[in-house]
Amino acid sequence: MTATTLDQNTALIMIDLQKGIVALAAELGADEVLANSDKLATAFRERGLPVVHVNVTGGAPGRTELNRSLGELPADWAELVLPVAEGDVLVTKQTWGAFHRTGLDAALRERGVTQVVITGIATSAGVESTARAAHEHGYNVTVATDAVADRDPVAHDHSVSRVFPKLGETGTTAELLALLG
Repeated sequence: MTATTLDQNTALIMIDLQKGIVALAAELGADEVLANSDKLATAFRERGLPVVHVNVTGGAPGRTELNRSLGELPADWAELVLPVAEGDVLVTKQTWGAFHRTGLDAALRERGVTQVVITGIATSAGVESTARAAHEHGYNVTVATDAVADRDPVAHDHSVSRVFPKLGETGTTAELLALLG
């Protein structure tokens, strides 16, 4: 890891930490992702920094070679797992990334955010798509490497080692907490 820094106006974005997705990723370290995301959320709130919860309730239209249908989803599929505090931002998306056709960019700009720290599931889908879009929107990007998980370990490793360093910086939860002071 290169030296990670945090801007004064950094927001935490937690991707798809919702009942249906966390259940699918239970054996992949979802408990660690939740614990580390919760630690970061607590630290961000204590410093008056924005915390964003993102959930997904649908999928992008269009054909793919891989069948992504999960069938009929339970009623609580999209319920967030971590507690939402007063002042937290809630974003519901229909695609992998949290910026497309949501109010996320406007909510961040309204709060003067210049950097985002991203956690969540899945590393190579929602997390990577959100990191790419954040970078393209001009935000400094940091991914908390021990607060992301993916059903595909090869895709996870590729995102962490090859993609995220091109989009910004990476760091562990402990390193980011230390930077928050």
